[in-house]
Amino acid sequence: MLALVLSLLVLSEPLPTAAEQAAINSVLDGLHQAASKADTQAYFDSFTADARFIGTDASERWSLQAFREYAMPYFSRGQGWTYHPSERVITVADIPCRCVAWFDEQLDNDSYGRTRGSGVLRLTDDGWKVEQYVLSFAVPNDRARQVVQTIKGD
Repeated sequence: MLALVLSLLVLSEPLPTAAEQAAINSVLDGLHQAASKADTQAYFDSFTADARFIGTDASERWSLQAFREYAMPYFSRGQGWTYHPSERVITVADIPCRCVAWFDEQLDNDSYGRTRGSGVLRLTDDGWKVEQYVLSFAVPNDRARQVVQTIKGD
C-alpha cells in the first residue's frame, strides 16, 4: 500500500496556479537578467539569506555570502554571466501554505551551450526567493563516458 501511495505522489506534480507561475517566473527571469547585467543588488536580493549556490565544479557549494564574495570581482567590473532560459518546469509543494516550489530549466549560454538549472524557492514575506540554485552541464548520454574519462584524467 505504501508503494502505491508513494508512486501516486511521484506521478502527480502539483501545478502552480497562474499567479504562482507568474511570480516564480518573474523571480527566475529577474535572477538571470540581473546576472547578465552584473546587478549585484537585484541578483542577490533574489535569494533567501540562507541560500546556497551549487556550481558546475564539484567544489562549488557556496553559502550566499561565499557566492557573493566569488561573484563580486566579476560584478564590480560589470562582468556578469548570461543564461537564456528556453524551457522551465515549476512544481509547487502540495502543502497547505503552498510556500515551497522547485524548478528545473534548460538554459543557453554562449560559452557553455546548453546547460541546466534547478533549485528550490521559498515564499517569504518579500515574495518568492531562491533558496538553492544548481547549475549543471547537460551532457549527452552518448558523450557521458568521454566526459567521465576526462574528469577522471584517464
